[in-house]
Amino acid sequence: MSAITSNNCLSPADLHHLMEADECQLIDVREPVEFAEERIPSATLIPLAELEQRAGQIDKSRPVVVMCRSGKRGGQAMAKLQALGYTDVRNLEGGILAWKAAGQSVECPPRKVLPLMRQVQLVIGLCVVTGSVLALTVNPLFALIPAFFGTGLAMAGASGWCGLALLLAKMPWNNAAVKCEPQSCCR
Repeated sequence: MSAITSNNCLSPADLHHLMEADECQLIDVREPVEFAEERIPSATLIPLAELEQRAGQIDKSRPVVVMCRSGKRGGQAMAKLQALGYTDVRNLEGGILAWKAAGQSVECPPRKVLPLMRQVQLVIGLCVVTGSVLALTVNPLFALIPAFFGTGLAMAGASGWCGLALLLAKMPWNNAAVKCEPQSCCR
C-alpha cells in the first residue's frame, strides 16, 4: 500500500483507488448503530471494543485500512492491530466524515434511527433542563444532575470516549437498525 498521506493515514481519494483495485480490506471500527446509519460500501464492521477478539477475521496477508467517524478510533484500532502483528495497517484520515466531504458515496439503509450523536445530545439536553428546573423549583441539590452531565460532556470531549454513546448504542432501537439492508446511496 503506497498511497500514504502522513502518520500511516490514507486520504479518502487514495482509499477509493485502493478499493477500486481490490487492494485492501476496509474495517469499520464504529459502533453497530453508526454502521447502520451509513457506511462505506464493502466495509466490514468490527467495533473497536471487539477488535482483539475478532482480529482473526482480518486477513494478515492483505493491506488493512481501518476507519471510524473522524479518525480517532481508527488510530486506536490501527495501534491495536499493529500490536497483534498486522504490519500493513492504515487509518482513513478524517474517517467517514472526510470520505463524504470528498464526495465519495456511502450506503444508507431505508429505515433510519435518530443518529447516535443526536441521541446523546437529546438525552444530555433533556437531563440538563430537567435538573435545572428541579433545582430551581424543588431542591437545589437537583443541580447535581446538570453538573454530572456537564462533567461527562467535558470528559467525552477531552478523551474521545463517551460512555453515554456506548450505552445508547446498545439500546434495542439502535440494534434493530443493523438488520436493515442498504438499498439507497446518499452523500
